[in-house]
Amino acid sequence: MLNKALFLDRDGVINVDTAYVHKVEDFVFCEGIFELVREAKSREYQVVVVTNQAGIGRGYYSEADFTALMEWVAQQFVQQGGGLDGVYFCPDHPEHGKGPYRRHSDARKPGPGMLLQAQRDLRLDLPHSIMVGDNLTDMQAGMAAGVGTNLLVRGDGQSSPRNDFVVIQTLSQVLPYLR
Repeated sequence: MLNKALFLDRDGVINVDTAYVHKVEDFVFCEGIFELVREAKSREYQVVVVTNQAGIGRGYYSEADFTALMEWVAQQFVQQGGGLDGVYFCPDHPEHGKGPYRRHSDARKPGPGMLLQAQRDLRLDLPHSIMVGDNLTDMQAGMAAGVGTNLLVRGDGQSSPRNDFVVIQTLSQVLPYLR
């Protein structure tokens, strides 16, 4: 049997995006994220983080720094009654990456690589899954992977003229999409 997934971008969805967050003391959770993950888990969704982390590729912090932070983040979700089933990240950047990180990668959103890897690893039913992001590249990655529902969190009251994803203002507006 295939599993439904709730894909979450990190910066701007799980935490307030303050540019290249890589330390616990700088990590501030977005309002409503714990409730969203608890509800998703109660409805048997796999909760999967998919995040571009060009700060690694740019040399601002290491993969070990990122991993340590995400282990702490995962613990916070467990303590709040939720949990993460997978964390996928892409450290590459085609122009600004240093050394081996300076390359084009299908894993980097808007490419679908991270979502497709999660599909293989976790046996995911992408047409019945949800992607939540705060950037058009998140929507493009979800659509390219075949994710059925793509939700763009804007928080600025603006809508979109496009009809291939839904613009929402708060994370609480994701809840009705969990089925």
